[in-house]
Amino acid sequence: MTYVVDFDTVSTAGLESSPVSATLAGLRANEARYFKNKYSHVFTVEPASDAKETIDWVSRILEQERGIVISSKPLEATAFQVENIRMAYVFYESGLSINVMYTVDDGGKRAVGFKLSDGMEVPEELGSFKFARQKSKLAGTIRGSYFVIKKEY
Repeated sequence: MTYVVDFDTVSTAGLESSPVSATLAGLRANEARYFKNKYSHVFTVEPASDAKETIDWVSRILEQERGIVISSKPLEATAFQVENIRMAYVFYESGLSINVMYTVDDGGKRAVGFKLSDGMEVPEELGSFKFARQKSKLAGTIRGSYFVIKKEY
């Protein structure tokens, strides 16, 4: 069942099993607000059990680009296109959010972004990345990092 993420009233719906569910919900709401303000896109998510194709796409990019396999259980995911950019998000039980920004046009920007919920330790599989901090009214302190995608997906 698809869930519209509300950034006015932050809810932990779908994220309850996460030990940092409140800050993960804030992180999810922060993303929803960004896409609403920038692209007028309504950010929706679905349970991981219904989003296998999206999760598999993100997992394949991580493994083929950097040999990364995320050990945490995916809880929710979404995939959509705004303008000429294909986007995918996976929200994990650990509090990790991974997004893939994949410009459809040849030569466009393509990257994988990692965001850690406030209170979450850096997962072992992402230990080689440096994380920058940003403040969010919805999510507290978000730590983020990324890498550029080199291959075609």
